Amino acid sequence: MGLFKPDLFRSLGLGFALGTVLLVGSLWAQSEDGITGKVIPKAEAAPLPDRTR
Repeated sequence: MGLFKPDLFRSLGLGFALGTVLLVGSLWAQSEDGITGKVIPKAEAAPLPDRTR
């Protein structure tokens, strides 16, 4: 009789996968510009160096 049975690992794996899907789905449903708008910032050009000297 082992301490951890395969059913425990299967249940933990399924629970983790289902929780991840629900979390990502809820974040995606609440955002206006999708999930990438919250993770990846919008690109901005770097300012030009001051060459007036």
